[in-house]
Amino acid sequence: MIITCPKCHYQRQTIDTQVNAAICPACGIVYEKWLARQAGVKTAPENKLEADATEFDEVEKRESFREFISYVPESIDPAVFWTRAITLAGFALWGFYFISAGVDWEKIGGSFLHGVNLAFHEFGHIFFSPLGHFMMILGGSLFQILLPFCLMGVFMIKQRDNFAASIMLWWCGQNFIDVSPYIDDAQYRALPLVGGGGEESHDWGNLLTIMNLLEKTHKISHACFYIGCAIIIVALAWGFTILRLQKKNLMAH
Repeated sequence: MIITCPKCHYQRQTIDTQVNAAICPACGIVYEKWLARQAGVKTAPENKLEADATEFDEVEKRESFREFISYVPESIDPAVFWTRAITLAGFALWGFYFISAGVDWEKIGGSFLHGVNLAFHEFGHIFFSPLGHFMMILGGSLFQILLPFCLMGVFMIKQRDNFAASIMLWWCGQNFIDVSPYIDDAQYRALPLVGGGGEESHDWGNLLTIMNLLEKTHKISHACFYIGCAIIIVALAWGFTILRLQKKNLMAH
């Protein structure tokens, strides 16, 4: 009996014996589960064969995700590769500077990148203002963190440029670090604010007061800082992995 995949219409061949009989060798779906989803029926594994097929499906998804985040073009211009290598080294040093600074307003706030982040921070207040007073206040810090994260998605999905995406993830982590001194100042409200606003304009002073978390200011600011450090390290490791894969392609051409 010839089995035809209900999704891609591939007909099983005699050479497909190494692939589980419940799984399509071409597109990887589990026949019964795909048909059940199409019919709107949720099924659970009823026997070992289906359980094995489900596990295989999950493995396929994980493998697809790994392939997606490690995708590199088949060839790369040597000049582009070495420019990227120098860029990543620069961001590694810059990231170490921020990580080693700790929650230090003078070093973080005095950085060139803080001025860039600040522009998006202020726009975030306007962007989230239709969602209410609380979200308008939170929107500044939230937008400066979400923007590079969204750009990372654009580079990954639309541009298929995982190296650029890793730099955007680095920027996302740096924004967590950038926000941490502002949070740490919530109790004192001593930092200079844009436009010379007074204590009543302090975003995190107001946010933590509203949430009755003002006494946890120090813990929250340091948690934000460490999250940023972790993201920067992951981003650098990702960028290094992409360059390592691209170097293989560089050597192969």
